[in-house]
Amino acid sequence: MQESQQLTAVFSALADPTRRAILARLAKGDATVSELAEPFRLAQPTISKHLRVLEAAGLIQSDRDAQRRPRRLVLTSLKAADEWMQPFREQWERRFDRLDAHLKSRKRT
Repeated sequence: MQESQQLTAVFSALADPTRRAILARLAKGDATVSELAEPFRLAQPTISKHLRVLEAAGLIQSDRDAQRRPRRLVLTSLKAADEWMQPFREQWERRFDRLDAHLKSRKRT
């Protein structure tokens, strides 16, 4: 998948709050479909659809552990999205620093 298509898939997957919650859960460790579905009270097909979207975006991976098929977080796709956002983060940090300096100078006068 091309880099721009990969970023589109990642941001599209992250746009859904259920998928973000699934990723947050997987950040704590691997989990099965049942374990991931439990807090949402979603039907198996619904949670499976969310997992397919996350897998297609390269954010999670399915493993096989005897009878279990746990999912795990894949950080490389998140890293690519983070790198894409870095210039924006730096711009906002500079703006906040300038605002902070301005407010401090006004406080002294």
